[in-house]
Parts: sequence; structure tokens; C-alpha cells
Amino acid sequence: MAPPAGKRVKGVQIFRPFVYGTTARLFNDTDNPRPVGVPLDHTHSWQVFVKGVEDTDIFYWLRRVQFKLHESIPNHLRTIDAETIIKENETSTGGKSGKKPQKAFVVNETGWGEFEITIKLYYDSKSGEKPQTLYHHLRLHPYGRNEAEKEAMRTGGEVIAWTYEEQVFNEPFEEFYKILTSGARDKGAPAPGAGGKGKGKGKNAFTSATTGKDGDVKERSAMIPLTTRPGQPFSRETEEAELKRLREAEEKVHQMIASLNQAVKAKEEELATLKASNKAAATGTAA
Repeated sequence: MAPPAGKRVKGVQIFRPFVYGTTARLFNDTDNPRPVGVPLDHTHSWQVFVKGVEDTDIFYWLRRVQFKLHESIPNHLRTIDAETIIKENETSTGGKSGKKPQKAFVVNETGWGEFEITIKLYYDSKSGEKPQTLYHHLRLHPYGRNEAEKEAMRTGGEVIAWTYEEQVFNEPFEEFYKILTSGARDKGAPAPGAGGKGKGKGKNAFTSATTGKDGDVKERSAMIPLTTRPGQPFSRETEEAELKRLREAEEKVHQMIASLNQAVKAKEEELATLKASNKAAATGTAA
């Protein structure tokens, strides 16, 4: 691939949040029956995906995703192109179908075992970025840090293993920088025209979207929701909760270190006392 034309925008970093992971469901006779033709030893339906936070568009910077599944699965190397998804959306969402457009790179499968999935990300050619590889463990069975979390997952009926990630573009090329900052907008609003004039228009649109309103997430921005919502576990709220847990863990470590230091000091004093006692006894014996 030929390097992009133009210069890099020095001293600039732009990041875009996204989510990747798997969702699995146990086959049952009520709301998730085993489809016809699926082997009887397959116990779950599952999907692996890469998508934007709160299903925002990521196709303008991420153009292709390759999923490497277990080799026992037919066609275990799956490549999903953004261009194909966009064309399918234009066809299936037109007219009166009412079908929602697909916003993610997704592979749906069935199976019985857990394994590691390799996810390779390919960026827009104007970015000049090399593909990035992620690794994700497919989980079919409820898990958690404690029994309460496991039980909540059993009750919910879905085994969710999602990871929040931020893609950082360091000093992007000028043309790609324009794509990334072409103007954040409300979800569902049409994309900004390519013929916008001047730097101010795009800059103001991007800046105004960083605050948003009522916690809404803008398209083509680095925003994440203010609060956690069903199906959207990543937010400023969960971020703050995680920071709180880290602060509490840090404080606990400091307390443990202080306690150990006190114990070590007491032992050193005890050792010094014993040494002095032994020395005095040895001197008395010699005399």
C-alpha cells in the first residue's frame, strides 16, 4: 500500500472509542431454539463483533475486520468489509422494510467450546496505519469476580464478554485528520458534506459535540455515555466506578505496606535486642 500523500499533523492525537467482544446464549426451547441443521452437540449460539460505543458509526475510520475462529469451524477466517455493510444497509433499509442499519462488524456462529479469537483491524487507507491485532477469549459459560456476578449472568440469559478500547491516531496525515474531524453530529443525522469551507466550521462542530446534552453520544466524536444503559455497559459512570475501585485498591495496598513496614521494624528491633543480649552474655562468659 502506497503511503498517504501530504504531511502529518504534528503534536496532535485523536482517539476513537470502540467495543469488541462476544455474546453467547444457551440453546433452549423458548426463546433461543437450536436452528435446523445445527449439530446436536452445539450448545450455544454466539457472536463476535467490533462496534462503536452505543452503536455509533466507526466505518469512516475502520474499513475491514478479520476474525480468526477455531480451525475446526468451517471457513474459520472471516473478513468483514465496511463497504459491503454500507451497501447492504442501503439496500435493506430502503423503502418500507423498516430494518435498522447494521453498525458493527459481526460474525454469528454456534458451538460448544470456548477458544481464543484473533481480531485484526484494518484502517482507512488514508490513515497510513498498519493493521492492529486484538485477542479475545470466547466465553460460553457464566463468569464473574464473585458468585453474585455469575448468578446475574445466568439470570440474564446472555454471557457477555465485552471490552472497551480506544484507538489512538498519533499525528495523523492531513487528509485522514480531516476525515476524523469532519464534524461530530447527532446520531441519525446525515453526514456532513465534503465541500465544507474553512477550518472553523469543522472545528466548531467537533468542539461543540464534546459536551453534548443529556448524556447523548455524538457520531464521529470521542464521546461515551454519561450513564450506563441496558446493552451499553460502558459510560462515564462505569469509568468513575472503576477509578473508585482502583483508588480503594491503592489505599489498601498502602495500608498493607505500612503494616508490613511496622512488622519489619518490630522484628529488626527484636533482632537488635537479641544481638545485644547475646553480646553481653558472651562478654560475661569471657570475663
